[in-house]
Amino acid sequence: MFLMLPLLPPAQLSARVPVSPAPIVSPQPTNQETLPLQESVPPQEFVEAQEIRALPGKLDDVPVFNSNSPEVVLTEGILLSTFPSAGMRVPSAHLNYAFNGRFDIFAHHISRASNPNQTRSLFQGIVIYNPNDRPVQVDISQAATYLTRPDALFIDLPPHVEDPVGTVFAGPGSRVVGDILRGRRQTNLPTAMIIPPKQAQMLMNLPIPAGTVTPTSNGRSTLMRLFSQAPVYVATLAMFAPLNPNRTERVPTIEEWLNLLVNAGVAGPRDIPPTPPNSKTTNITYGRVAGVSKGSEWKAQITDNRKDYLSIPSPGHAFSYGLSTLEQGTFATGQIQSAPMLVRYPDTAYLANGNYATHYNLTLPLRNTTRQAQTVSISIETPIKQDRSRNELVFLNPPDPRIFFRGTVRLRYLDERSIPKTRFIHLVQRRGQKGSSLLNLTLPPSTTRSVEVDFLYPPDATPPQVLTVRTLSNFIGR
Repeated sequence: MFLMLPLLPPAQLSARVPVSPAPIVSPQPTNQETLPLQESVPPQEFVEAQEIRALPGKLDDVPVFNSNSPEVVLTEGILLSTFPSAGMRVPSAHLNYAFNGRFDIFAHHISRASNPNQTRSLFQGIVIYNPNDRPVQVDISQAATYLTRPDALFIDLPPHVEDPVGTVFAGPGSRVVGDILRGRRQTNLPTAMIIPPKQAQMLMNLPIPAGTVTPTSNGRSTLMRLFSQAPVYVATLAMFAPLNPNRTERVPTIEEWLNLLVNAGVAGPRDIPPTPPNSKTTNITYGRVAGVSKGSEWKAQITDNRKDYLSIPSPGHAFSYGLSTLEQGTFATGQIQSAPMLVRYPDTAYLANGNYATHYNLTLPLRNTTRQAQTVSISIETPIKQDRSRNELVFLNPPDPRIFFRGTVRLRYLDERSIPKTRFIHLVQRRGQKGSSLLNLTLPPSTTRSVEVDFLYPPDATPPQVLTVRTLSNFIGR
């Protein structure tokens, strides 16, 4: 038996119950899961003929504790445990994977009242255990966690909003990745933990209140960047708030969390199992992720073959690079960017489709090889997912009412006066929506100017998207 978890003295615990900050954005909220629909107009497909390219670069090797199944949690239990199974009542609920060095924690779960009388808060706990014979320090360089209500309501936002100070977001996933992109951290989360040998501590112990008014569901998104000096195990758990004698709620103790970890099975209800890879069916179920995925960042210098620059398209033409492409959605490039799973529960996704919270860090050294000044436009777009042609993008007019992307993109570049610029733009795109220009940059003849486009792929989004580079027919400066 390697576990002595239930015997931990309270003095050695670091459980915290921070209160999430009040929301910054104040527009009137809409339904949590569905934004107002446009008037019913039959959409018409239209095709943009252009080259679609595989995205250069690759995912790094950083392991990600990736907890997203079940998304809606109605019964308490283990959301994801990488602990060894020895000594556990339900061995199959533990994946036996130790984190050592740099790793991430991503979690996204929803509490929903199954009936009007179910008002107890669902708590989410994250436990880190030190199996070693010496203390281990775990550093948390960045951390953010938000509820839908009241922290980050799903509000109706324009498709394109400049956001220099980070006050524009819709949903907890959008707000979390925006904070991490800006290098922020919430001060109510720890910056470091020193865990004694053979003991555990609480990294997070926070509620997801379901509420008693419509909508009765509430979500919490969490993202953390960590570094451990020695192997540690991690688990995220769900427990309904224990009650005091007067029937008021209280915060679970670490002893209660560890008892749940040792004795419980996986939380429920379970999500729909995924379709096995390479299936012939066109009605594919990707599944939700619960396991350890491989890759925290996709970094790429996008250039021509054997060149140190990217030649811009000829005037009036464009090319695109797939973003977060996945099986049956590669735009015929054959490139599946979904992070592989190092360990997973057998009823959850085979790959981390969507690459939620993955940092796409893309540099485009744009070169005008012509003898005339040209203006280049850069955009992110959400065409219809397809795998039949890498020479066309299919859009809808009007776009499908369903939102497929909402999150912040950062642009860094030198303007026409060689002054460094950094811009943050919050995007909302619906299925089949052609993206507006993020940047119009005029390049003199035979010059190169680099543009860095980066974002963390937001939870609540649906892949794939594309990054489009277009040379305008009639150039205009910006």
